[in-house]
Order: sequence, then structure tokens, then C-alpha cells
Amino acid sequence: MIDYKITNEYGYDKDYSYLDGVIKRTLKHEKVKNATFSIVFVGNEKIQEINREYRGLDKITDVISFAFEDNARKVYNKIRFLGEIFICIPRMIEQANEYGHGETRELAFLTCHGLLHLLGYDHTNKEEEKEMFALQEVILDEDEKTRRNITKF
Repeated sequence: MIDYKITNEYGYDKDYSYLDGVIKRTLKHEKVKNATFSIVFVGNEKIQEINREYRGLDKITDVISFAFEDNARKVYNKIRFLGEIFICIPRMIEQANEYGHGETRELAFLTCHGLLHLLGYDHTNKEEEKEMFALQEVILDEDEKTRRNITKF
């Protein structure tokens, strides 16, 4: 059983139902069958406040994950409690424009990225970064909606 909740504090008014597939594919790749977690869409001010308070960085970022399993697996009735993901919608929109792909791809990327952090992945060195980003590409490229569309000029 996979149980998650998306709280749209920001008021993002576009369809994001495709995230269900991103979440399911990510968890399937990691062989996670019983888990619960939450995703919260926030604005610039909120993500900066969270970043400042918990990471000591007084700046806007795109996604922040709080893994409940950082020290040990949190399991209750065979369900893993993974944690919370905060996604900054304005930053997501900016990045979609900067990278030349749509909001669907960028929001899917940030969701997958945040979820992989909850599952223990990190990118504090080149080796970890290569592994994590390669896995994200595999997961996102499995669906036409979230596949990278690179426009060449």
C-alpha cells in the first residue's frame, strides 16, 4: 500500500495528477511496496523560511526533503514512514523555463528527486550525484508525459 498526500498550499492551478505515475514508478524501482509520505507545494517565502530554519541557507530553493528514516527505518504495521517533500512552485516554473522543458517535466523531476532523497539517495559527491541523476532519468523517461524533450536550435 502506497499512501501519500499532496497539499497544495501554493494554489498551483494546473493538473498534476501525472505525479501519481512518477511516484509509483519511483517506488517500484526501489522495491518499496508499503510506504506513506507527504508532498507540499509552497511559494518562495515558505521554502526560503524552511531552508533558513533547517539548513541554515537563507535562500530560495526548488525542493527540500525531510527523510524520517535518516537514522533508522520507521516502520509501523509494515508501513514505512518516509517523510515530507516541499516543492517550491515558483522556482519549479522558473527552472522549467530555464531548462527549456515544460512544467510537467520539471514538477515530475522535483517529485522524483525529493522522493529519492526520502529513500536515502543523496548527491554530496560526484559518484552519488551520477547514480541519483541517472536513476531519475530512467524513471522519468518511462512515461511520455515526463520524458525529457530537448529542443535544439
